[in-house]
Amino acid sequence: MISRQFLLIFFFIISVFSIQSQDENLLKYKTIPFALKENANAVIRSEIIHFEIKDYDQMVYTNKRIVTILNKEGDSKQRTYQYYDKNTNIKRLEARIYNAQGEEIKKFKEKDFLDVSAVSGGTLYSDNRVKYLKYTPISYPYTIQFEAEVVYKSTAFLYGWRPVEGFYASTEKAEYKITNLSDAKVRIQTLNFENYNITKKSEYHFIAENLKAIKSESYSPSFKTYVPYLKATLSDFNMEGIRGVNNNWQDFGKWMYDELISGTEELPQTAKDEIRAKTATATSDREKAKIVYAYMQNKTRYISVQVGIGGWKPMLASEVDRLGYGDCKALTNYTKSLLTEVGVVSYYTVVHGDYDIIDIDKGFSSLQGNHVILSVPDEEGYLWLECTSQTSPFAYNANFTDDRDVLVVTPEGGKIVHTKVYTADENTTENKAKIQLEATGDITAQVEIISKGTRYSHHYYLENELEKDQKLHYKESFNTVNNLEIHSVTFNNNKEDIVFTEKLDVKAKKYASKLGERILLKPNVFIMEEYVPPRYKNRKLPFQISRGKVNISTFEIELPNTLQVEALQDSVTISNKFGDYHFSIIQKDENTLLFNRKFKLKKGDYTKEEYKAFRDFLLLVAKHDKSKIVLKSS
Repeated sequence: MISRQFLLIFFFIISVFSIQSQDENLLKYKTIPFALKENANAVIRSEIIHFEIKDYDQMVYTNKRIVTILNKEGDSKQRTYQYYDKNTNIKRLEARIYNAQGEEIKKFKEKDFLDVSAVSGGTLYSDNRVKYLKYTPISYPYTIQFEAEVVYKSTAFLYGWRPVEGFYASTEKAEYKITNLSDAKVRIQTLNFENYNITKKSEYHFIAENLKAIKSESYSPSFKTYVPYLKATLSDFNMEGIRGVNNNWQDFGKWMYDELISGTEELPQTAKDEIRAKTATATSDREKAKIVYAYMQNKTRYISVQVGIGGWKPMLASEVDRLGYGDCKALTNYTKSLLTEVGVVSYYTVVHGDYDIIDIDKGFSSLQGNHVILSVPDEEGYLWLECTSQTSPFAYNANFTDDRDVLVVTPEGGKIVHTKVYTADENTTENKAKIQLEATGDITAQVEIISKGTRYSHHYYLENELEKDQKLHYKESFNTVNNLEIHSVTFNNNKEDIVFTEKLDVKAKKYASKLGERILLKPNVFIMEEYVPPRYKNRKLPFQISRGKVNISTFEIELPNTLQVEALQDSVTISNKFGDYHFSIIQKDENTLLFNRKFKLKKGDYTKEEYKAFRDFLLLVAKHDKSKIVLKSS
C-alpha cells in the first residue's frame, strides 16, 4: 500500500514540476497567444505584485515579472529597476534574459544593476536612488524575468496597479494582492475594471488575463481615463518616523500642513525688511502679490534639491533666501513666506503638472501629484503662481497646471480646487500681414503675430532663442512658403496684459506659381490648419479637445499694376459642435485684396462615433485653406 507520506511527496513534486513548466512556457515566444501579439511591442506574460503590510511603519513588496519584448519600441517595457532610499531595504534584485526559444542567455544579480541618483527636478516626492538594469538586446524577440523583494519603513506610498501598461503592450496575466497584517486600514479604488477581463479574488486581490494591446489614436484622452487602474493607500502611515492619518483630503492636507510646511517659513530679518519696503505703497493684496512674485523671480532660480522627508518637505525659506535657489517645493514655500510677511494669505498647492490635463482625484485621498504651485485667494477665486519660472508672467499657469483639480493645503486641512480654465476665446493667435506681390510671383511681407492665453506660452520663449533658432522656427511654422527669407525679427513681451507680439520682415521667391499668362496665388500665406488626423476604419477610443483656441488672419495683399483679378473664391462659413470656420477674400480696390480667416476649435469630450464628423470638419478647413485665386496679366 502506498503510504500517505509518499503521496504527499509525489503530489508536491508534481506541483513544483507543473509550476516550473508553466514558467518555462512563459519564456518562449511561440507560446504567446496570437491575439496578444496584435498591435503589441511587448507582452507582459506574467506579473505578480504583492504587498504585505506588517504594521503602519513596515511593509514588504515583492514583484515577479516576465515580459517578452517583440521589437525595439518595446524595450521601454523591460521595467527592470527599483527605487530605494535610507528607509528602503532591497532584499532581492535579479533578472534573467531568455532568447525566443526560452533559453537563458544572461543572468544579472543585484551587483550588476547600475546604482544612480533618482532625484528629478520639480517632483513632489521622489526616492533618492534607483538601481536599474542597462541591457541592450542582441536580437528580438527576447524575454526578461525580473524579481524584486523590498522592505519599506515608510508606508505613505503603495504602488497602484495598471494591468495595461500603456499603448502597444498586451498582458497575458497580471496579479495584484495586498495582505494586511496591521491595524491600519487599507483603502483601494478601482477604475474601469468593468470593461476588462479582471477577476476579484478577494477584497485586495485581483487577477487580469488576456488584455489586448491598445493602439494609440489621435486626440485620445488621458490614458488613465479608460484603462483599468487601481489606487491603494493606508489610513495610518509612516513617513520617515512621522505618523500620518489619511482618511480624506481634509485630514491628509492637515497632516501635510502640520508636519511638512509648519516650521519652514521663517525668513531672515533682512528679507522681511526688504519685502516690506517694496510693498509699502501697494494698495491691494493683488498688487502686493505681484511685487512679491517679481522679487522672488529676480532673486532665485530653479534647481532640483532633495531634502526632507521623502522629498516632500520643502527646504527652509531662510535657506532659499541665503542660497538663491530651490525646487518647486522650496520656491513655492519661499514665496508663501514672503506673502505672509506682507499680510497676504496664500496656500501651498499640490498639482499634477503636465501639458496633458490630469486631475488630483478628489474622490480618493492619497499621495498624488508631481509638482507644487502657490494659490492666492482673489475676488474671482484664486491666482495661481508658478514659482519655478523666472520668465512666466504673474498669475499665468497655462499649459502646465491649468484646468485641473489640485490640492490646496490650508492650516485647517486640504481641499480640492479647480485651476483656471483658459477659454477658446482667450487662447488667440492673430496674424496680420501686409503683402506685396510681384509679377514674378515673389512676395515681400510685413507680418505681425499676436498671441494670448495658452497661445502666449507657445511663442514668448522665442525672444530668448538664438537668432538662427528663431529663423528656423519661422521657416518651420511657415513651411508652406518655399524659399522664405527672414530679414528682421522684433518682439514685444507685454507681461502686464500677457500678450506676446512678433514682427517680421520676410521675402519669398516664386511664392505664387505662374501658369502661362496667369498667376495662381494662395492668399492664406502665413497660417494654415494643415494637420488632419488619421482616418480609422474602426476607431476604438473616444476623443478629446483639451484646450480650445482661435486663429485669426487678416492679410492685405497689394497687387502690381501688371496683374488683375480674374477669379476669387466665394466666402465660406462653417459652424458645428467642434468649432467655427470663416474664409473670405474681397477686392478692396484695383490693386488691393483683403483676406480674412477665422478658425475656432472648441474644447470638449466626444464619442468615438463623432470622430469621423470631426475629421471631416478639419478636412474641409484644410481644403479651403489651400484654395487659390487666379490673377492674369493686364
